[in-house]
Amino acid sequence: MNSNSEYIFVTGAGGLVGSHLVAALIKQNKNVKALYRSAIPVFDGSDKVEWIKGDILDVVLLGGILTNVQYVYHCAAVVSFNPKKRKELFKTNVEGTANVVNACLDNGVKKLVYVSSVAALGRIRNDETINETMQWTEETSNSEYGKSKHYAEMEVWRGIGEGLQAAIVNPVIILGSGDWNKGSAEIFKTVYDEFPWYTNGVTGFVDVADVVNAMISLMQSNIAAQRFIISAENKTYREMFSMIAQSFGKKPPSKKVTPFIAAIVWRLEAFKAMFTGKGPMVTKETATTALANAYYDNSKLPAMLEGFAYAPLSQSVKRICDELTNKHRL
Repeated sequence: MNSNSEYIFVTGAGGLVGSHLVAALIKQNKNVKALYRSAIPVFDGSDKVEWIKGDILDVVLLGGILTNVQYVYHCAAVVSFNPKKRKELFKTNVEGTANVVNACLDNGVKKLVYVSSVAALGRIRNDETINETMQWTEETSNSEYGKSKHYAEMEVWRGIGEGLQAAIVNPVIILGSGDWNKGSAEIFKTVYDEFPWYTNGVTGFVDVADVVNAMISLMQSNIAAQRFIISAENKTYREMFSMIAQSFGKKPPSKKVTPFIAAIVWRLEAFKAMFTGKGPMVTKETATTALANAYYDNSKLPAMLEGFAYAPLSQSVKRICDELTNKHRL
């Protein structure tokens, strides 16, 4: 992957992971084709990217793009915990991934790295530590999103069975300075606005820079037919919110959300959505996830990927808060 004549293709290049990945690849002087849906992200070197507006549901477009591509990073996905978006979730996440896998096979792509999610492993496990051997089941998942990512992974494993070299990454909640009005980056805006509520639920968090570093290192390695949890540390939501608040110089959350309060909130949000037509801010799925204790075993990736180490979350949060402060002139 050192030759400048080789091409890399990135789907979902307008998202948090995709945009940071493309920026990192450009810094390494790689030839990058990047698929986006709405807006081209702006960063140093973005003018060196071959930007393509389109969709992974367009099989003709994918086939044309991959005719001279050797390596593919598949980051594109719909991330939603709104039950009404089930059809869109499965269309993009499952059918779209099948299209990418088929295009890779048809065009002799050397390797695929697929961005899945820990949601595909099943997060509701009664304090049992989650590792890569675990599989999604109806009993361990509370979201249609998790189900869609599980089925999407099955398409990648099918491709592996048909001869495709591929690796799968399963990130936890990804922290980064993307659009803080949507996705995981919204956590930072919520804390900056001094949202007062917190839960004692536990989950994993990781710096987007670590996710990108892991993906590039896996692509450059001989590792294939493996999946990897990418998680720096397990923390309560309260701990994470307080860490962000401290970096912003804001008040940390002080009101605890109980299961009773959470049940009222998601029902009220569902009722409000019926009249506004907008998606609910809190759903039954997100309320359940925020209260759950999900502990992730992050040992496999550093053990198999020589030289890889996670950045301390305190360091990551400080950097991201500084980036957002400059970006939004706070």
